[in-house]
Formats: sequence, structure tokens, C-alpha cells
Amino acid sequence: MTSTTGPRRRSRELALQCLHQWDQQGHESSLEIVEGVMDSLGAEAEIRPHARAILSAYWDHPADLDEWIDSASENWRLSRMAVIDRNVLRIAATELRYIEDVPARVAIDEAIEIVRRFSTEKSASFVNGILDRLLKDTEQVDDPR
Repeated sequence: MTSTTGPRRRSRELALQCLHQWDQQGHESSLEIVEGVMDSLGAEAEIRPHARAILSAYWDHPADLDEWIDSASENWRLSRMAVIDRNVLRIAATELRYIEDVPARVAIDEAIEIVRRFSTEKSASFVNGILDRLLKDTEQVDDPR
């Protein structure tokens, strides 16, 4: 799973692959399953910690994060979104709310780049719109990020 992208991007892409599998197969939210997925993908050791941090933070607050995304998405419920779009939004929302060492704009920009790579150009606009609303929501509660 080597790439010319930086380790944080590869961590997010790894988290996306794990969330995609979890979402499609209905697994329990378990970091043990994640380790198996990471091993099967040949994930590098350097990218695993950030992927684990994202997944762990998401699975600690799935209902809260999914409701937050739902509230920002006009006319779309999370369950109706494309799997890639839904899970990229989950990663970015998790970083916005729970991963403090990731600046908000970085989380959004990375999400847009990842969705462009794995989904469609229309998806990039869709995800950007939702993430902009989530960012405004975090700024309204005086989040300094």
C-alpha cells in the first residue's frame, strides 16, 4: 500500500477501507477486525496509528457523529448516501470533532481529495457542502480549530 501521498492521507484512506468493509458487512465496531483488514491490505506500520485513532473515535461516538452529518445534509439521510461519500464524511466529521491535532481545513481538504479519488466529482461538491456546514457548526460553538 505504498503511495506518493503523505502518511496522514494514507491513514485516512486506510480508515476509509476499514469503514467501508464495516459498513458493507455489518461487523461490530471492533479494532480487532480493523487489525485484520489492515494486515490483509498490507498497511504500513507508520499509517496505522492515525487510522486507528479515527476509527476508535468514530466508534466511540457513532450515533452522535452520524446525527451531526445528517443534520448538515439537506434532503439526504446518511443511509441514502453512497458508501464512499458516507464514510469519507464520517472520517472528516470525526477529525473535526475529536482529533485535535488535525486543523479543520486540513480535515475538509483531505476529505474532498479522497472522495475525488474514490467517488465522483459530484460527490466532491456534495461532501464539501456538508463539511462546510459542519465547520460552521463547530465555529458557532467557539471551537478554536
